[in-house]
Amino acid sequence: MVVRSGFRVFPDKPVTKKPAETRMGKGKGQPEEWVAVVKPGRILYEMIGVPEDVARGAFRTAAQKIGITTKFVSRTRAL
Repeated sequence: MVVRSGFRVFPDKPVTKKPAETRMGKGKGQPEEWVAVVKPGRILYEMIGVPEDVARGAFRTAAQKIGITTKFVSRTRAL
């Protein structure tokens, strides 16, 4: 059995922040974190080769941690 999984989004947008109590001007500031813009309907993560009940449990746990409304989508393949 081959198990393949992976993220479908990559954080490629830097979010900058200036230090506290800094005067206005003098540039943007240093990158603090990286984010990904995710529009509704985008697939975030995929698994192949895992039983559906195991995948549903894993995605249910992940959905609770990311804090947004998610939906489990499956695709059946005829082999």
